[in-house]
Amino acid sequence: MRRPPALRWIAGGVTAVAVAAITVALPLSYASAADNLSLSGGADGSSKASGTSYGNVKDGNTSTYWSPTSSTGYISVKWSSATTVSQAIIRQASGGGSITAWRLLNADSGAVLTSGSGSPTTISFASTSLKKVTLDITAASSAPRISEFETYATGGSTTTSPTTSPTTSPTTSPTSNPGTPTGSWPSSAGSVSISSTVSVTGTFDGGMKTYCCIGDGSQSESQDPMFEIANGGTLQNVILGSPAGDGVHCLGTCTIRNVWWNDIGEDAATFLQTNGGTSYVIGGGAKNGSDKTFQHNGNGTVNISGFYLNGAGKLYRACGNCTNSYTRNVVVDNVLLTGVDYVVGINTNWGDTATITRVTVNSGAVVCGMYKGVAKGSEPSYLGEGWNTTNCKVNKSDITYK
Repeated sequence: MRRPPALRWIAGGVTAVAVAAITVALPLSYASAADNLSLSGGADGSSKASGTSYGNVKDGNTSTYWSPTSSTGYISVKWSSATTVSQAIIRQASGGGSITAWRLLNADSGAVLTSGSGSPTTISFASTSLKKVTLDITAASSAPRISEFETYATGGSTTTSPTTSPTTSPTTSPTSNPGTPTGSWPSSAGSVSISSTVSVTGTFDGGMKTYCCIGDGSQSESQDPMFEIANGGTLQNVILGSPAGDGVHCLGTCTIRNVWWNDIGEDAATFLQTNGGTSYVIGGGAKNGSDKTFQHNGNGTVNISGFYLNGAGKLYRACGNCTNSYTRNVVVDNVLLTGVDYVVGINTNWGDTATITRVTVNSGAVVCGMYKGVAKGSEPSYLGEGWNTTNCKVNKSDITYK
């Protein structure tokens, strides 16, 4: 359990300066208003379950959602005049069914912009001028819940902060579509000195500056995190210096976008959500670790895409001996891993699942490690590597060894 930090702070525009006593507090709807085209449009769909609304997918509020009356259906965002769109971000609420197949349609012409299997997150496609775009859910385990259907002209949302709040102006646009990781490392735009945990509510954009440092760089679990993200929050465009304490803590569902760890330390990020929702790691990278990179202690799903990792025991581990024995899920897509022992580790006796696609990894690494989860105080036992099973949803054709 993290010790309460003595100070809360937010970075100002000063390089290499310690800042204290201010908490980031931007509502999600305000933070995304600058670029999310859906906020200015309308919405309709095929059907809506009792208590849900089409408009809930474009209200900037992740606590409301639309759900169809069955496991399939469609939801659309529309405008009164032609609007150029090249990207959609689908955010799902907890408690709904898992989407297994979908299409994104130009509803003006009926053309398929793109399609996929599994849960849709960030969807990029050729820039298209249209009046209506539709997410057509063609297969799901049960009625899914879509909290936000965001649309963008290019590259996802940026953050516009109230002038009354001290902020660091972004030097780089947030990366919603990370592309294929290459192993290159970003240049720092400056440095910010910190001495205690940064609390993030809403969206925090670090402008690609290096934030440093707390902790001792060890595997001690008593260290504070450098960033603590409230439920629904986003941390983006940040480099974590070394030592980075216990990295990043997500208190609920969160988005970690284009964040880089110069040294993993104890863990890069720990996911503590208990609302059954999905947290996202989009782009970014980490290096110089000895154990887990992403630790999943809560429930729900962690979705990792476009990430680069150099040197660690595991990219992801579902906790095998936490106080609560949740079912945990991970989705890994389009990642580059070197110097790792495992891609993921899950507890099959608790029903954990791993969906893994487009992974490039060093030879000898275990892709989907299966464990038997145990009560707190004991050590989970390793059961072996799984391929194309109920728990390990991965085909050997999706893995490239280098």
